[in-house]
Amino acid sequence: VTFSSFFLPSLFFGASCNLSPFTLILSFPPTNKNVIINHLYLPPVSYSQWEEISVMDERNTPMRTYQVCNVMEANQNNWLRTRHISREEAQRVHIEIKFTLRDCNSLPGVPGTCKETFNMYYYESNNANLWFIKESQYIKIDTIAADESFTQVDVGDRVMKLNTEVRTINNLSKKGFYLAFQDLGACIALVSVRVFYKKCPLTVLNLAQFPDTITGGETALVEVHGVCVNASEEFEPPKMYCSADGGWLVPIGRCVCKPGFEENKDMCQPCRPGTYKASATDAYCTKCPPHSSSPQEQATECICEKGFYRAENDPRSTACTRPPSAPENPISTVNETCVTLEWAPPRDTGGRGDIIYNLNCTKCSGDGKKCTKCGSNVHFVPRNFGLSSTTVLVTDLEPDSNYSFTVESENGVSALSPTPKGKVVINVTTSQTVSVVLKERRSKDSVTLAWQGPERPNGVIVEYEVIYYEKNQREQNYTVLKTRSNMMTVEGLKPGTTYVFRVRARTDGGYGSYGGEIELETSHEGDPNQSTILAVSIAGGIVLLIFLVTCFVVIKLPGSRTYIHPHTYEDPNQAVRDFAKEIDASNIRIERVIGAGEFGEVCSGRLRMQGKREIYVAIKSLKAGYSDKQRRDFLSEASIMGQFDHANIIRLEGVVTRCKPVMIITEFMENGSLDTFLKKHDGQFTVIQLVGMLRGIASGMKYLSDMSYVHRDLAARNILVNSNLVCKVSDFGLSRVLEDDPEAAYTTRGGKIPIRWTAPEAIAYRKFTSASDVWSYGIVMWEVISYGERPYWEMSNQDVIKAIDEGYRLPAPMDCPVVLHQLMLDCWEKGRSDRPKFAQIVTILDKLIRNPLTLRMKTDPSTPEFSVSTVDEWLDAIKMGHYKENFSSAGYVSLDSILYISVSELAKMGVSLAGHQKKILSSVQSLQTQGTHVQV
Repeated sequence: VTFSSFFLPSLFFGASCNLSPFTLILSFPPTNKNVIINHLYLPPVSYSQWEEISVMDERNTPMRTYQVCNVMEANQNNWLRTRHISREEAQRVHIEIKFTLRDCNSLPGVPGTCKETFNMYYYESNNANLWFIKESQYIKIDTIAADESFTQVDVGDRVMKLNTEVRTINNLSKKGFYLAFQDLGACIALVSVRVFYKKCPLTVLNLAQFPDTITGGETALVEVHGVCVNASEEFEPPKMYCSADGGWLVPIGRCVCKPGFEENKDMCQPCRPGTYKASATDAYCTKCPPHSSSPQEQATECICEKGFYRAENDPRSTACTRPPSAPENPISTVNETCVTLEWAPPRDTGGRGDIIYNLNCTKCSGDGKKCTKCGSNVHFVPRNFGLSSTTVLVTDLEPDSNYSFTVESENGVSALSPTPKGKVVINVTTSQTVSVVLKERRSKDSVTLAWQGPERPNGVIVEYEVIYYEKNQREQNYTVLKTRSNMMTVEGLKPGTTYVFRVRARTDGGYGSYGGEIELETSHEGDPNQSTILAVSIAGGIVLLIFLVTCFVVIKLPGSRTYIHPHTYEDPNQAVRDFAKEIDASNIRIERVIGAGEFGEVCSGRLRMQGKREIYVAIKSLKAGYSDKQRRDFLSEASIMGQFDHANIIRLEGVVTRCKPVMIITEFMENGSLDTFLKKHDGQFTVIQLVGMLRGIASGMKYLSDMSYVHRDLAARNILVNSNLVCKVSDFGLSRVLEDDPEAAYTTRGGKIPIRWTAPEAIAYRKFTSASDVWSYGIVMWEVISYGERPYWEMSNQDVIKAIDEGYRLPAPMDCPVVLHQLMLDCWEKGRSDRPKFAQIVTILDKLIRNPLTLRMKTDPSTPEFSVSTVDEWLDAIKMGHYKENFSSAGYVSLDSILYISVSELAKMGVSLAGHQKKILSSVQSLQTQGTHVQV
């Protein structure tokens, strides 16, 4: 056999790495590097009939090959072996062989022992200088067969039929190995042998560099920890797994650029002048906020301009601010020894909203030359330091005295500024008391008073005020009279009764202090008139009795909150701004998809806000390509939720509207929707636990009802459950996808209605009220006690509407306490006014929780039953036998005929008592579900 026409490159050994499809998905740069195990061209250590033949290819390049073709002789066993091949830390090695093989049928006269295969073996060893290895010590890799064999004609036509086969050796552990090829009587030529292993190439992902990594065993993944690249640090330890085929899998963790650096093409570069990055968790450098700058690269914060400051607790992202100007338009109103001080906020707030006011008080002499700080006897309402309002009441001042009040305005950076604080001074003079002379004209029903005004009134006297009341009855009944004169006759008094009189003056600056109390008893019936003048001077140093009147501040209590419909806003975006907090998208980390909503995906993730701990949240996103209406409808749910604050209402954390995708962020409820949760844990809760869930739902609905909000779609699927089994009402969207099942909703002109959960009046007339929500709550009760069973089972919507209209109500679920089923029936009263309010439902459930013994009476199929076969037997069994004639006259003579009897039919038959109607219908429901056995 002539081999001279073959292309026979020499035997060599090498290694190469491949790229997995998974790696391509992650957009790693494609790589096809060869990793050579041994560059040497190694002749065999031993061979029998194998021959090394050097030939020239078509380009006259010398090449070598090993050939054997002893096909004419039987019992061939020709071996060819390599020298020791170092595995270089590889546990899995691949061998690629290229060879040609002669078709036995093309060789004339060849005996039947001719082969068209050969065997490949290996032997592991730490010894690199073995000259002899026993045949039995080799481990067989495989028997190699040719896909393409050649004939003599092929050789003449110079048709190259080269075969390529690849085999793998796994779990290598020693320093190296020997390869061997066994010929048992074939005509073959080994063209090349390439030994290689695979590795995962050096790569950079998430700012972490992963080195060249040799693959593991056949299926093992090699865990590799990455090293953060320049100017970055670990956020979560970065690691990936190197797969057996040389591809990187499962990236976990990441590095983030240090403060002052931002990410750019798998590297961290310094922030440019005029920008900064304060935290490693921030994604990019940000432009300096107003009144600040960063002249150098790599800034972690921006320096405030001269005259502007940043408080210690201010985030570095806030603008630099300055102290406020002085308060404006000070006003004082004197009322006896009290004064009300008011002022307007500063014209320049300094760019901050944390302005407070401090009030300093001094008392001055008449000439104003000597002033001292006010003592502890002067009181300020609410206080004199740290005021957020622009009004303060000062009490317990001394009469006829001069006071000076200094009002200072300051904000969070005032302490950082060397300039004095902005302030305004208010000077006040308190009023004097009135000297009173009482003229006693002891008539039976009147007295005459005369007085002298203050010596130095605080302004022009406008009028005098006289107050009087029967002694010891001031709080019950008193009278106020006003006059411009300094004399008054008080008439209409009771004979023989003692009265108390007091007088004060009012000037432009306010009311002065009351004078002392004067007691006077009117004459008895029949007493002679007496004219006695009793002079009492309450002035200067002669003061008989002075009482200061306590000043009261009337505080208006805020009214209860009322729900505001977002569609009442001309601009729906304003409703979102009013009720929902805008969240920076960089504070949100999406971790996994947990479902799909009407508008897009629903994911879980984490929310980290400045100064707060990281929390788990649910994230609803608006899918791409949305219309303006879809965006409004999507955000309207946030406008609704943002108005609610209750432990049993899903809490809105905020919205993302300034970038895409638009998102609604709510608290994360670990156990998902109530119906799915109950089905998953069927029968695993106590009755008290179920009642506790129902109580939470009722409490949330009471809160919504008090705010005049009607839910319209209360169902177990719209109740979410957290890890503590707290149930919270959710799904406040105005446009809902009720269920995938077309039977789940009954369409009217107004839209879709969830028939199985909706009150009759809402279905018929679209009258949705809190009473219709109570009906839905009764269905939710039934869902909870039955562990998520479908209401009305497989009945069609039309059948449900008809049955409810005829008086049918859902029977008690298995093991349902009687009191709970009765509460359900109360919720399903046809008349809206007959249904309980949510406040009543909460009270009822609270009583049941406090007295769990009331929950032991259950509607249990295992309780004694009477077997009945006629209507009469049935009526006797439920103790309604006195209605036998009524049923018979109406044509109800068989049990089947009463299965769908209605309230209206019972009324026509003469069963008018509501209690008897309920008992009969409840028993009919038992007949429907249990057959002809009536539970007693």
